[in-house]
Amino acid sequence: MNLTWRDAADSDLPLLAEWNLQLIRDEAHRNPMNVVQLEERMRGWLQRGEYRAILFSAQEEPMAHAVFRREESLIHLRQFFVRRDRRRMGIGRAAIALLRKEVWPRDVRLTVDVLCHN
Repeated sequence: MNLTWRDAADSDLPLLAEWNLQLIRDEAHRNPMNVVQLEERMRGWLQRGEYRAILFSAQEEPMAHAVFRREESLIHLRQFFVRRDRRRMGIGRAAIALLRKEVWPRDVRLTVDVLCHN
């Protein structure tokens, strides 16, 4: 599968918010936000430069996303999501490989937010 990446645009915010809601449900997280609130939160993160969002696609069809921020000596991965209907196909592995090869500096540590039951 030929996976490509690009920085998310404002037009991607509804999709990212929907995927964020699915991620919250998949992880059984207690976050009570709805999709509108999640979109506004994501918009704020990106506009303020707190986080960067990357959208991964295959044949121009969105498959996954990553939301992260660069800190002085590390990358903090806040969200990583692969569409439910595209899981177990190597997309997550390919997306992380692209991030490590083309997006993230090689000399920084990666920190990942994960719920303890996930």
